[in-house]
Amino acid sequence: MKGVVKNPVYRRRLLAHRIGIVLSVCAMAIGLAFLAWILSTLLINGFGALSGSMFTLDTPAPGSVGGLRNAIVGSLLMVGLSTLISTPVGILAGIYLAEYGEGNKFAQVTRFVTDIMLSAPSIVIGLFVYAIYVANVNHFSGWAGTIALSLIAVPVVVRSTDNMLRLVPNSLLEAAFALGAPRWKVAMLVRLRAVKAGVVTGVLLALARISGETAPLLFTALNNQFYSNDMNAPIANLPVVIYTYAMSPYDDWRSLAWGGALLVTFTVLFLNILSRTVFSQKTPR
Repeated sequence: MKGVVKNPVYRRRLLAHRIGIVLSVCAMAIGLAFLAWILSTLLINGFGALSGSMFTLDTPAPGSVGGLRNAIVGSLLMVGLSTLISTPVGILAGIYLAEYGEGNKFAQVTRFVTDIMLSAPSIVIGLFVYAIYVANVNHFSGWAGTIALSLIAVPVVVRSTDNMLRLVPNSLLEAAFALGAPRWKVAMLVRLRAVKAGVVTGVLLALARISGETAPLLFTALNNQFYSNDMNAPIANLPVVIYTYAMSPYDDWRSLAWGGALLVTFTVLFLNILSRTVFSQKTPR
């Protein structure tokens, strides 16, 4: 052992290993420090803005009392409809890629386009929807915002579903095929059920991604100072209200922006906790 310790090659590698560990810990500490700074600032300013009127009153004029009711309702409508659209489309597309996409050129093109959409800036998606929908109907609307958010969410669900389905052991699939189950049943009732927790996590990741998107909504849903649930007209939403109010010179508007940011953050946190505590249960055998 002493000879190994005295070996210069071993000592150099040990030194490089220790330096790498120290640098990694320092990088992690710096990242956590900035994260704690951001969260503490959000909590301090956000909790101070929380009140009952935030959930019962609509966005106010400068200097008057108001809340975020219309923005909360508008965000729930658009994000909820986007989730209803993107979840079945993304899961079915992911099943196709994992089950039937081996050596298929169409599947390869689909994966390539999905990867491009994953890395595309959200403002590009907003401009695309504006060009093909808003410019043709000549008005902003909640439906346009829903389409833009769905286009952002679908690639996330597709790739997460595809990747999770590929983790299912071949022995499990072969056992199902040996029992005479058709391929579509194996895909839906065996393969998908085995990774349902991962698929749900992918859906929640997509939900978290679109919950705070601002840029695409500026070109599609825009905003509305008044309460409205008409999806065929401009509709209020939390991201745009937060962006507008945070940039304003009015203290009451900036306070509402902090409250809205805290509300979005807590919603995403709650969904992630829910996915890890409820949907991570093992599939019964």
